[in-house]
Amino acid sequence: MFQADRFYMSQALVLARRGRLSVSPNPMVGCVIVKNGQIIGEGWHRFAGDKHAEIHALDQAGENAKNASVYVTLEPCCHFGKTGPCTDALIKAQVVKVVVATLDPNPEVSGKGVKRLQDAGIVVELGLMQQEAISLNKIFFHYHQTHLPYVIAKWGMSLDGHMTTHLNDSKQITDQASKREVHNLRNQVDAIIVGRKTVVADNPKLMVRMTDSQMIKHPSRVVLSKTADLPLNAVLFNDKTAKTIVFTSHLADKQTLYALQDKGVECIEVALNKDHELDLHEVLIVLAAKEISSVLVEGGQTLLNAFFSANLVNEVQAYIAPVIICEFRQKVVVNIKEMGFLKADYYCIAEME
Repeated sequence: MFQADRFYMSQALVLARRGRLSVSPNPMVGCVIVKNGQIIGEGWHRFAGDKHAEIHALDQAGENAKNASVYVTLEPCCHFGKTGPCTDALIKAQVVKVVVATLDPNPEVSGKGVKRLQDAGIVVELGLMQQEAISLNKIFFHYHQTHLPYVIAKWGMSLDGHMTTHLNDSKQITDQASKREVHNLRNQVDAIIVGRKTVVADNPKLMVRMTDSQMIKHPSRVVLSKTADLPLNAVLFNDKTAKTIVFTSHLADKQTLYALQDKGVECIEVALNKDHELDLHEVLIVLAAKEISSVLVEGGQTLLNAFFSANLVNEVQAYIAPVIICEFRQKVVVNIKEMGFLKADYYCIAEME
């Protein structure tokens, strides 16, 4: 029977992953309902504000859910949020057993959902494939356990370690496949962080333009500049598709801040650290208070170095292109993919200890 339990929980985890690009800041959750050895209902949380996985599965199972067993990747909620408590729905459906992979780290739920089910006479089994379930929602767990956003540092680079090209060359180092992965990543996080130099040099939009998801969720755009010496005509400050936040210090140019606020940009002053730069830990605390559970640090190199120096990076996603950027050559970008040495971009992910 234990093998069967693992099979059903594995299927629930597969279902949960379907929400990877659309559920943030909520967790990915999957649910499978089984009766007489047959799956009679399946569901997953599809996007924030939508029905939870258990409700989708119960809807599919209908009245047949009575006396069935339920396999769910995260403890069912027991409080009213944007939707009603899943525990109440399971109790009303008269299921007899609920197998839960892991407790919910959210203090509004943690352990209370299990107790609610047990008090109603439902058998609850906890811990099946727990590590897989926690790993699936590493961002959600980090946010609730540390009260800080999960920080992903992202960059593209050449084989010889360059992150930028010469002024006369294309700024894009990596290929279209890598670019699509970056936009999928943007669709997963709650905010993108850049520094002043990136805004001035690249005038980026920092929006999701190409993704494998049918639902696009533009993350908040965060700019760090201790002096707020920023171009008011930048796309970030004039496009209303996503929220834009500027973190600055007491050194900020007040007139620029007033102008930015008139454009609907939120301006927040934070302290400077011992190096007389913005205190990144304080920035993350403020973002967490705004229910931003994950951030993507996109650039530039100075800002990335600052996050690493402050020991605030949880994960690295680096895109290494098969090109060499050499200043001493007339042709500054040598594409060795075309020379036949490499066939595609390399993409690596590393989680920080």
